[in-house]
Amino acid sequence: MLDREQLVKLVTEAVMAQLALEKEEREQSAKGIPIGVSNRHVHLSQADLNTLFGSDAKLSTFRELSQPGQFAAEQKVTLVGPKGVIENVRVLGPVRKATQVEISVSDCFKLGVRAPIRSSGDLAGSAGVTLVGPKGSITLKEGVIIAERHIHLDPASAAAFGVKDGDRVSVRTTGSRALTFSEVLVRVSDKYRPEMHVDIDEANAALLKNGHMVEIVDENLCSM
Repeated sequence: MLDREQLVKLVTEAVMAQLALEKEEREQSAKGIPIGVSNRHVHLSQADLNTLFGSDAKLSTFRELSQPGQFAAEQKVTLVGPKGVIENVRVLGPVRKATQVEISVSDCFKLGVRAPIRSSGDLAGSAGVTLVGPKGSITLKEGVIIAERHIHLDPASAAAFGVKDGDRVSVRTTGSRALTFSEVLVRVSDKYRPEMHVDIDEANAALLKNGHMVEIVDENLCSM
């Protein structure tokens, strides 16, 4: 049974810990570019969507994503690698010309695949995996990547930050596990909304959550 002094001490410690956490959250959301944490997911071609979910299948929206026109679909698949299986992997829409699987380094260990770090769409010579859906399965010889961290910007925002499409910059986070991400690819399009994408491993390393803000810190930008 705790006495009054011990109880007061515990309550005080709990309140101070909560205040510290709230302060860190405010610091993470103070300025710059918002973070979007990307968990493992799949982009499907229409042909592969039909194989996995049935003839003339269509993706149905589970929720809209932050980038205009992009959405998380109701459909999910199972990934099967040489060493393991990952179930309930979300499909993102709309459909693409080529099927692409985006996973983290941790997922590579679980599946037993050696996926390269690549920009989206750069699939030549990448890793393979089997996808299983409710109506069928497909085995990719290539198409599995670890998406390189990148920033989406519209042209006006890119101009405001002093960057252009193809630049690589360093980005600083804040908080108790603050770090600087280097070699962050800048992607500029009038179809984009400002957001930096990192995978779940990178987010955990810096204690990042969706909506936390980061800052470009490069003085000398390196163009591709």
